[in-house]
Amino acid sequence: MQWETVIGLEVHIQLATRAKLFSSSPVVFGAPPNAHASAIDAALPGTLPQLNEEALDMALMFGLAIGSKIDKVSLFERKSYFYPDLPKGYQTTQLQQPVVGAGQIDVALPDGEVRSVRIHHAHLEEDAGKSVHDSFHAQTAIDLNRAGTALLEVVTEPDMRSAVEAVSFARALHSQVTHLEICDGDLSQGSIRFDVNVSVRRRGAQALGVRTETKNLNSFRFMEQAINKEVARQIDLLESGGQVVQQTRLYNGDTGVSQAMRSKEEANDYRYFPCPDLLPVVVDEQRLQRLRQRLPESPKLRKERFMEQWGLSDYAAQTLAAERATATYFEKAAERCQNATLVANWVMGELMRQLNDHQLAIEQSPVGATVLAELLRRIEDKTLSTTAARQVFRTLWQEEGREVDSVIEQYGFRQVTDTEAIDAIVKQVLANHSAQVEDYRRCDAVKQKKMFGFFIGQTMKAGKGSICPATARQCLLSRLDQASGSEAAEAD
Repeated sequence: MQWETVIGLEVHIQLATRAKLFSSSPVVFGAPPNAHASAIDAALPGTLPQLNEEALDMALMFGLAIGSKIDKVSLFERKSYFYPDLPKGYQTTQLQQPVVGAGQIDVALPDGEVRSVRIHHAHLEEDAGKSVHDSFHAQTAIDLNRAGTALLEVVTEPDMRSAVEAVSFARALHSQVTHLEICDGDLSQGSIRFDVNVSVRRRGAQALGVRTETKNLNSFRFMEQAINKEVARQIDLLESGGQVVQQTRLYNGDTGVSQAMRSKEEANDYRYFPCPDLLPVVVDEQRLQRLRQRLPESPKLRKERFMEQWGLSDYAAQTLAAERATATYFEKAAERCQNATLVANWVMGELMRQLNDHQLAIEQSPVGATVLAELLRRIEDKTLSTTAARQVFRTLWQEEGREVDSVIEQYGFRQVTDTEAIDAIVKQVLANHSAQVEDYRRCDAVKQKKMFGFFIGQTMKAGKGSICPATARQCLLSRLDQASGSEAAEAD
């Protein structure tokens, strides 16, 4: 019997405010433990919360960007928690009237299909602190620096049917919030965390199966692994006659182990009730209009513009427009180089390869957009071959701050275009491979085409990657044609 997977996400987005949600305490990642714990976070008697308006504006901008219904009045509730990292014993959040209502995000899947994922709502809430289990023997330490950090929790409808769809949505959401600059998008630091709700049902069934929630995934790769593992677990359980239990689970991406954490709570377990210290939040049209004017170009519109303005393919435009920093880098380089396709290929190729190898964001690239543009202009004016340009790029990466032309001159990367000099190299290569030349003379056109690649490779190697490939090709064809002609004349 075939099974269908049903997936919904709850996404915790750490808003890029300079202060916490209900206090003026700064938000500083990596600070010493409890250096930025506020009196409210520590639940000192007599402290009263005051809403951070910057966080409210960021939540509203998200709602406007995805076409959500914006509730003109929203409320805050207390959600009861009894954990050491939440000294108040409750989390201030939203339930009945969240700030952002229903909307949707269009998701481009790897096969080119576009799928719409409905957003049920998005609400503001404060983060809890951090429990540290490995700093003291047989003791747990509490760090309240993160407590009170402003979160926007985005809750989807169960519209996704595979791990691939869920990851595609997660990437689209990541792109959206980083374009809006309401979140830095750093998954490694928990700036976005995903809770994945997974259930399975027999194909064709209408009722949803019992779901489990795998919490706090901060990697697209781990999310895909966790979903696939949970789907397989539930199917195996049901096909063996067992039942899926509603529960909260954890997934360890390093070990690939998924395990149950606790039975899944229902809303009544949290004993929600209206927060007596916070008035209803009233959003007027004037505020919304001001925020609409602040909205940047969306990833979708930027992709379409890249295709029209720069003549990029659908794939290249999609890739470069997905992240705002990457899009900005590309446009800055393209405006200076004027060969957008060449810039796109290098950004998606050599630059991304180096960034991934060194685990850097594009903003941290040692080779800036203007430097890359200058390098590519040297390919355009035939100062550099593509092979030499890659060597120059790696030198610029290692020796940050260098100018392109100085590297070319210092290391002798300038491309040789003199026909006589290149022809001399070709002549020597053919002399060194006389046996292959004899084979070339005797074989048919199909095999000659394959062998020609060998001669080109040897010629470029002999020229240390600095000779003009087009000129080398012309010289090779001429000399090989002469050799074939001489063979034919001898046969006559």
